[in-house]
Amino acid sequence: MKKMNVGIIGCGNISSIYMENIPGFPELELVACSDIIMEKAEAQAKKFNVMKACTVPEILDDPNIDIIVNLTTPQDHAEVCIQALQAGKHVHVEKPLAVTLEDGKKIVNLAQEKGLLVGGAPDTFLGAGIQTALQLIEQGEIGELVGASAFLIGRGHEHWHPDPEFYYDNGGGPMFDMGPYYLTTLIALLGPIRRLSGTTRITYPERTILSEPKAGKIMKVNTPTHISGTMDFQSGSIGTITTSFDAFGGSSLPPIEIYGSEGTLLVPDPNTFGGPVRLRKKGEQEFVEIPLISKYHENSRGLGVLDMARAILHGSPHRSNGELAYHVLEAMHGFHISSEKGEFYHMESSCEKPKAFDTKLHENTAN
Repeated sequence: MKKMNVGIIGCGNISSIYMENIPGFPELELVACSDIIMEKAEAQAKKFNVMKACTVPEILDDPNIDIIVNLTTPQDHAEVCIQALQAGKHVHVEKPLAVTLEDGKKIVNLAQEKGLLVGGAPDTFLGAGIQTALQLIEQGEIGELVGASAFLIGRGHEHWHPDPEFYYDNGGGPMFDMGPYYLTTLIALLGPIRRLSGTTRITYPERTILSEPKAGKIMKVNTPTHISGTMDFQSGSIGTITTSFDAFGGSSLPPIEIYGSEGTLLVPDPNTFGGPVRLRKKGEQEFVEIPLISKYHENSRGLGVLDMARAILHGSPHRSNGELAYHVLEAMHGFHISSEKGEFYHMESSCEKPKAFDTKLHENTAN
């Protein structure tokens, strides 16, 4: 079987699950990793038996590498994506696609010019939970789609993250941190967004880091930490979303609910690949848990890279593609722009609703 050779740039915490999963996909071969801190790359290469650790220029210059997986910090996403595309590599990047809309456009346009694929996380929507929800919707189990609600409610990263300052600077906040999971899932289930509105606030202008090693340091908050928005989808469905780092008492709200003329669907946490998926049909008294349709219910990060490889090798659909990632990026900016201007934000971009993930085709490709 022909394989696509993969190189990873960025050897932080998230790289471990990619390095663990990618070798389990027959179409992928993990051949190199790099990081601006060489010791990190060498440690990950040793831990996961990666063929070589090298510098970023070396990995980009390697003619044997087909796909770059960009796991750098969000501020560096655009620069590394552009460098990879200019080097003739396909690229899959962790969320978000870029920090600014201008950089996001540059990435998508450059990929088109070069005839290369660009893809973006999250790929959790390819997992068993959300794909099960998608199948139920497409089978008409909840009838005509009416709307959706999404909630990410919690306290901030200063309580647990070792280096939380980025999350309170421009390009951070709950929408840019977790919004990609929720918006990608909503678009996968309901299709692209036509227009939206948002209201935002900064509740605490300063926060104290409570986690080590920076415990006690005071942070300035430069980005909204509580965002509520509405979405009009092109399909006619209406959605609402709230993301917050300001709820110190927690929340009992479900991550995502989808409403239809014939029932309601409870969708699992979009930051996971599994369930539970619960359905309550019109006239029934209780929600019923629905069996998952594939085995991708554990942490399966890397499915998006596999999907890209199959698109390159076989011409199959590329679902976690650059157009989807850019549409999500624009929506996140749109909520903030709408709040600042006090008016609807009309989406300039669109994307195709991703096709269902062919679980039979991929049945033997996971760990």
